[in-house]
Amino acid sequence: MATVLIRNGRIVTASEDFHADILIEDGRVHTIGRDIAVGDDVEVHDAKGQLVFPGGVDVHTHLDWEFGVARTVDTFGTGTRAAAFGGTTTVVDFCNQNHGESPLKGLEDWHKRAASACVDVGAHMIMLDVNDQALADMETLMLREGVSSFKLFTAYPGVLMVDDGVLVKAMRVAGKHGGQVSVHAENGYLIQLLVQDALAAGNTSPKYHMLTRPPEAEAEATARVIRLAEYTGTPLYIVHLSAMGALQAVAEARERGVHLHAETCPHYLFLDTAEYERPGFEGAKYVMSPPLRTADHGEALWRGLKSGDLDVIATDHCPFTFKEEPYGRKMSKQAGTEAFNKIPNGAPGIEERMPLIFDGFRKRGLSLNRFVETTATNPAKLFGMFPRKGTISVGSDADIVIFDPDETWTIKAAENHSRMDYSLFEGFPVTGKVKKVFCRGNLIVDGDEWLGREGMGEYLSRGESGLI
Repeated sequence: MATVLIRNGRIVTASEDFHADILIEDGRVHTIGRDIAVGDDVEVHDAKGQLVFPGGVDVHTHLDWEFGVARTVDTFGTGTRAAAFGGTTTVVDFCNQNHGESPLKGLEDWHKRAASACVDVGAHMIMLDVNDQALADMETLMLREGVSSFKLFTAYPGVLMVDDGVLVKAMRVAGKHGGQVSVHAENGYLIQLLVQDALAAGNTSPKYHMLTRPPEAEAEATARVIRLAEYTGTPLYIVHLSAMGALQAVAEARERGVHLHAETCPHYLFLDTAEYERPGFEGAKYVMSPPLRTADHGEALWRGLKSGDLDVIATDHCPFTFKEEPYGRKMSKQAGTEAFNKIPNGAPGIEERMPLIFDGFRKRGLSLNRFVETTATNPAKLFGMFPRKGTISVGSDADIVIFDPDETWTIKAAENHSRMDYSLFEGFPVTGKVKKVFCRGNLIVDGDEWLGREGMGEYLSRGESGLI
């Protein structure tokens, strides 16, 4: 493995901002200092005038994932390559326990699919059948397999949803062994009723996905699962928070001292319900759960990022193409042309996250340190990967992004690197662009050139989750 020197950069971490050189040996940060002298055999990259960040950590993706009759279109190879071009060098993806099977089998299947990853990957486990054997398997996952976070749903009755008793059982076991429970918090029964009402009235267009998943359904479920976590004492992580009522529940619980953290996603910060008014079937591109909210919810989320009530910005990259070809109807939004409740829930975003959030923070006056904290450091800490990931320090993995803070460009799906045929942010002007990306000291992105390879990513066996 080559010895690498990154010279003259402005290094920004969650807590520091300074100019220095970085010497990389054996894939890790060896030395940070001024005017480091090296021999002619060292690979040198000049970062003068550029920002140098730790590689992004995206802890919410669904790559090559089967959800009912649909399957996400990005493989681990294509999805993590796109992540790398966007400055993300670590991904924690969701594998799942199938009904009637052990979660250990779900992890085995996930490892096979994840073998093509281009960056380092960890696994969360989605729990569906939480019986005595599955609870024992959770212990095995935490103690032997490096899986220390578990996702449960209060939505999708009959498919993914579990009841409150199951949530408590999972929380008890996770908390006993340093694990964390992540929850998709929406009231599934309320949503099911509203969907039935809409279909009975003949309302089938994509916007009814949003109208049948109101913010109250998210606020109620969030407050409820927080109380369950408060009772058990288990660390709780609320995924893809989108609604101000849910954010209020988080803020109030944190004031009470509840061990609780929450993430939001770029689409909830930059987009709103106007997208569902697009002509024809175009609104299907924005069918994700929770749905986009009105603009006042987005403003509340920005305030939550400033106040610290939101800890992480992840993508929930769950990609289904808009057109049926070339990957087929199963991987396309076209599977739901009959009615909104058949549209595969999910949207892309793995490549756009880092530049888009950088630009948003710049415009709203949030600091560079907070940018790194929410996109790299906090997720690494919360999911048992810090300080190996999420920072630039001696001994850490040399996952490093050289970033031009002044280059202005326009997001175009045609120039992205995943299998997706659209971007939620098509035509958005952005200031700030990824120039070079290193994964464990290997230069994998150099401008528009891809230097990585499928299969070079390593599996991350993670430590305790839920700690910052």
